[in-house]
Amino acid sequence: MNGEEKVVCVTGASGYIASWLVKLLLKRGYTVKASVRDPNDPKKTEHLLSLDGAKERLHLFRADLLEEGSFDALVEGCEGVFHTASPLVVSAADPQAEIIDPAMKGTLNILRSCAKHPCIKRVIITSSIATVIYNGKRLAPDAVVDETWFSDPVFCEELKLWYILSKTLAEEAAWKFAKEKGIDLVTIHPGLVIGPLLQPTLNFSTEIILKLLNGAQTFRNMVYRFVDVRDVADAHIKAFEVPSARGRYCLVGHVAHVFEALKSLREIYPTLSLPDKCEDDKPFLQNHQVSKEKAKSLGVNYIPLEVSLRDTVESLKEKDYVNF
Repeated sequence: MNGEEKVVCVTGASGYIASWLVKLLLKRGYTVKASVRDPNDPKKTEHLLSLDGAKERLHLFRADLLEEGSFDALVEGCEGVFHTASPLVVSAADPQAEIIDPAMKGTLNILRSCAKHPCIKRVIITSSIATVIYNGKRLAPDAVVDETWFSDPVFCEELKLWYILSKTLAEEAAWKFAKEKGIDLVTIHPGLVIGPLLQPTLNFSTEIILKLLNGAQTFRNMVYRFVDVRDVADAHIKAFEVPSARGRYCLVGHVAHVFEALKSLREIYPTLSLPDKCEDDKPFLQNHQVSKEKAKSLGVNYIPLEVSLRDTVESLKEKDYVNF
């Protein structure tokens, strides 16, 4: 119990990663101030309010990414701030208004609120491996991606990768502001996050697994950078608690082609009907590597991929998204 008598806050607390972050913070004894867009929406709050310790040490706040000053009351009195809130939208009629502005302005709004409160010792921002790898470099099998890689905004814009562009620009803005204001900032960069859901609704990454379970005829010729949601939440807390934590942290437990993930699922669920044909006839994309060294310095030990896959499926069954 490292968090006794410590107060921290979590933005976007109803989300996939943030819900687990709140759960683990409460388990460690922290008092948690958590923001949600609508505290009166049970789909956003019931799973949080039912967590162990929530009755005594969880306080919900309404906050809006685009509303300046919206986070002032949330961060007041906190030692640590975990900013996870950001729209995960892949396509939009107006990418600037729907994806880029909420990511950038929301990040700067939370940091402006933090700059007003000297009690805050460190800010942890949930970024993405997407802000690391999209720079036009070929991801050959011998490529080792690490925290020194940065996605190129021009490259992302040319390919209309709006979500990736939004996360990349938000991270750039965060580091610039933190340097100007002397804020101790750490950014966490997870890959495709899988594992059990606490929230009642589907999210982008678990929906990818669900589609494979629910009668997909083919699978994508894709290599995924998998990481378990519990490891991601744990890494956020370690990034706050470890005094030497600095800079960016890539979080990828396993790099694997979809074919390999399906092979693992077949071994766990031999009677399950899963796609066995790729969507194209091209050679499978080859795996690359993502360095684990810096994450290891935080004490991160990754859950095995087969365990994450199994727990994802079992969670989807429990929530009646699949029935077998």
